[in-house]
Amino acid sequence: MTAAVPSFAALLAQPSVEEVCVLRSPTLGFMAYHGGRLEKVTDVIAEEAARRSNCSYYGVLQTADTVVHLPSKTVDPASSPELRSFVEHVDAVVTIHGFGRKRLWHALLLGGQNRELAAVVAQDLRRRLPDYDIIENVLDLPKELAGMHEANPVNLPTGAGVQIELPPTVRWNRAGRHWSDRGEMGRAPQVQALIDGLVDAANSWGELTRG
Repeated sequence: MTAAVPSFAALLAQPSVEEVCVLRSPTLGFMAYHGGRLEKVTDVIAEEAARRSNCSYYGVLQTADTVVHLPSKTVDPASSPELRSFVEHVDAVVTIHGFGRKRLWHALLLGGQNRELAAVVAQDLRRRLPDYDIIENVLDLPKELAGMHEANPVNLPTGAGVQIELPPTVRWNRAGRHWSDRGEMGRAPQVQALIDGLVDAANSWGELTRG
């Protein structure tokens, strides 16, 4: 018998789950609510990109060996004062997720309803990650990974946002055969390039919205 999936509120109440919210600039925020041991390295990427670009950050990290994947549309601000404050604070958001499909092994998927922001992010990521396919056209994205649902947290800020789905090849340190930022090999170069690209995109977006 399959175990029941807990609510978002029940998940946050577990001692092995850490919720983080840092409010900085309201122009843009980064999220990684499937972080920790679930979609590995996503929280590392979102947190550092936010810190370096003075953007706001929201993350949920599952630290136990047993993890739970909640559908994005069930990650409800009504169940979390921290998430609610984040969504109300930022104008737009970039959410970092992980996925794995063999035919998209070297593809980064840019979903979400803010297509102007998606174009800015795509431009900077292509420059930093030339060996990866940055898929920006919504029609080319698998529907279930496109991040278009109204209840998806990426679309809750006033300006909505971009949902970035990252394959394991970006998050994995191939030399050390472990997830990046773990073990003696340290951070994988493509993870650093990805973070640099997100910082570039955040700065580009700030200049565009100020102009």
